[in-house]
Amino acid sequence: MRVAARHWLGALGLGWGAFLVAALPLAGCAPGSGSSGAQTLQGEPVSGVGVARTHVVEAARTGLGAPYRLGGNGDPGFDCSGLIQYAYSQVGMSVPRTVEELREEASEVDPDRIRPGDLLFFRISGKLSHVGLYAGGEHFIHAPSKGKRVTYASLENAYWQRHLAAAGSLF
Repeated sequence: MRVAARHWLGALGLGWGAFLVAALPLAGCAPGSGSSGAQTLQGEPVSGVGVARTHVVEAARTGLGAPYRLGGNGDPGFDCSGLIQYAYSQVGMSVPRTVEELREEASEVDPDRIRPGDLLFFRISGKLSHVGLYAGGEHFIHAPSKGKRVTYASLENAYWQRHLAAAGSLF
């Protein structure tokens, strides 16, 4: 089920064409240009997800359990935008470092077409201040806040529904 609040989401992204996907190292991934062996949180196959998207989600998953660290984009921890920067760097993509810059880097897409690897932007305390990586199955990976660890969260959770401001793709 798609989150009811999605009707008002703006989706953002950059075009990265088939060139980038073809240039990615494919070790350990199922071949194919339009789909891969990616799975949702529940283990169901994700259809129509490009190889680059699969690599970005898998890179973010390697951060699960890492501590939150303000300004962190790797060992020994992450903040929310640092996790995004790290995941995209693992597929050779250089992306902006802050939540605001990530959102500015984008162009709109249909909110119902959000796919694994896309970004979810949240407005907390009145300002756009948090970002997570959509993993499929209505779940996203994020570095929540000080004292917490990189984890999954659900778009079906009332808190995240209430604070969701926009979504976008950097592909």
